Amino acid sequence: MTRQRGFSLLELLVAFAIMAISLGLLYRVAGGSAGHVADATQHQQAVWLAESLLASRSSVGTSGWNEDGESAGFRWQARSQPYHGGVNTPQAVKLHEIRLSINWSAGSRPGQLKVITLLPERKPKPGEVVS
Repeated sequence: MTRQRGFSLLELLVAFAIMAISLGLLYRVAGGSAGHVADATQHQQAVWLAESLLASRSSVGTSGWNEDGESAGFRWQARSQPYHGGVNTPQAVKLHEIRLSINWSAGSRPGQLKVITLLPERKPKPGEVVS
């Protein structure tokens, strides 16, 4: 009786099944990584927009900063209110708490960035009418 050399049909089916599962997992991992890269890119762009908006103002008027806008697919909203830090002397600089919210939707997943900071209140110039 001679033995045949090679793989049986069952061994080939098992090998193909293992290969198919492995390739499926690899595709899933690669697709997930690409999604995370896209999310990180959107978040970084939102951070740059926040930095740009905050750099555009070195101070806030007495009425505060209440503004909405849109830029390159990002919707942003800036709201301020007077900040009471406990120092109540005439020489103390009045501060405003700025709440900046940036929203975007990348495909089916929305993203949001919230920034809270303080800016000084700008004193009106002589003769300036404050609304």
